Amino acid sequence: MTLQGKTVFISGGSRGIGLAIAIRAARDGANVALIAKTAEPHPRLEGTIHTAAQAIEDAGGNALPVVGDIREEEQVLAAVAQAVERFGGIDVCVNNASAINLAGTESLEMKRYDLMQDINVRGTFVVTKACVPHLKAAENPHILTLSPPISLEARWLGPHIGYTLAKYGMTLCALGFAAEFREAGIASNALWPRTLVATAAVKNLLGGDEAMARARTPDIYADAAHAVVNRPSRECTGNALLCEDVLVEEGITDLSGYSAAGADAELAVDLFVDSVDPPSLAGSP
Repeated sequence: MTLQGKTVFISGGSRGIGLAIAIRAARDGANVALIAKTAEPHPRLEGTIHTAAQAIEDAGGNALPVVGDIREEEQVLAAVAQAVERFGGIDVCVNNASAINLAGTESLEMKRYDLMQDINVRGTFVVTKACVPHLKAAENPHILTLSPPISLEARWLGPHIGYTLAKYGMTLCALGFAAEFREAGIASNALWPRTLVATAAVKNLLGGDEAMARARTPDIYADAAHAVVNRPSRECTGNALLCEDVLVEEGITDLSGYSAAGADAELAVDLFVDSVDPPSLAGSP
C-alpha cells in the first residue's frame, strides 16, 4: 500500500482534512497537486496553499500549489494541465473542497445556497471531468469524494436542506462516476467520518472548542483515504464509505489514538451518520 511516485490532485487542501490527506500521500513519496483559493493568510483560518505545499515537501512529497477557484472551469483545466506537465499524469483525484452553511430554508441567503452548490456539486463535477482523461491512463486510478452516505431520514433533510442537497449531490456524483467509468477501471467512492473532525469549520461553525474536544483528528480521514485509494480500482468502487469502517477493515480496531482530546474524550457523531463507531467495535476501546 503505497502512493510512491503517484500523483494526487486535490481540490482545496490548504488546511484541515485536505491537507492531512495530502501529507499522508506525501509520506509515501507521492506528487501532490493542490488547487485552492487561499494564497494569503486569513484572519480566522490557519494556513495557505503555500504553507500546505511546504508541509507536503517536508513530509517527503513533491508539491505543486496552484492558486485557483474550482468554480471556474478554465482555472481547473489549467491546474490539471500543470499537474500533468509537471508529474506526467494523475493517479488519484480527491474532491475535498466544500462549503457549509447550516441555515434553514427561510434564513439561507440564495448567494450562500449557490456557493454550496457551485463548490460542492459543480466543483466536484468539473474537477473530476478534468482529471478523467488522465485517470484513464493510470495503473490504479481512483476518484475519492469527501461526502456522506445518503439518508432520506427527515432529521437530515429538514434542518439544513441547502447543505444536505450540496453534500448529497457530491455523493451522487461519486456513485455516478463509479457507474460511468467502471469499464475504464476508474474507481469512484465517497468517504465520510462517523465523528466530528477537528477542523476550522467545526470550530467556527459547529460548536467552538467544545466541539473540537469531542472530535477526532484529521488523521483518521487521511489514513482511511490512503487505504481506499490504494485498493484495486476495479474491486473497490461505487461505495459511500465511512472512515472508521475502512480502518477496521484494514485491521485497525483501536481508534482511541485519533481522538483530538485524548482517549477518554466523549466523541460527537457527525452529520448524516448514526453512531461514533462501527457496530463491530461496540464495547471495545
